[in-house]
Amino acid sequence: MNRCRSLTAGAVVAGLLASGAAFAQGGRDGGPGGPGGRAGGRGPMMAGAGLALRGLDLTETQQQQVRDIRERYRQDTQQAALRVREAMQAQRAAADAIPVNEGAIRSTTFALAEAQTEAAIQQARINSEIWTVLTAAQQEQVRKLQADREVRAEQRGNRQRPSR
Repeated sequence: MNRCRSLTAGAVVAGLLASGAAFAQGGRDGGPGGPGGRAGGRGPMMAGAGLALRGLDLTETQQQQVRDIRERYRQDTQQAALRVREAMQAQRAAADAIPVNEGAIRSTTFALAEAQTEAAIQQARINSEIWTVLTAAQQEQVRKLQADREVRAEQRGNRQRPSR
């Protein structure tokens, strides 16, 4: 169970970080090309941003500032995502090894947690800088969109769990 959670969390962080790098490439609202600032129209949130910026009517200046912030962190974000992927692969290999080597599993799991922590801190720094670009009204709108997103995620989780 813990292994599954670690792998899932790692995959989420790696995906967020990788898509954050793609976001830095530009497009409407600072996102990748396509309608709504999202390639493929996958949803209302910007990929990897952690902040719900779509629909905030960012000014051109704000959009450029967000792109600049993402570009400034681009290389660090890519490196963090790579470290998470490599740590996940090492943990997977340790867990699949026969005979069981608990020490290797523990050490690779610790390394994965450390990589995920660093990636999360990196994303938090980016979000914090982007936050300062937003007006008070936009910040309030982001809070509401995040709360709505959490409610939807909880509802999805409840639907996926079988009743007992």
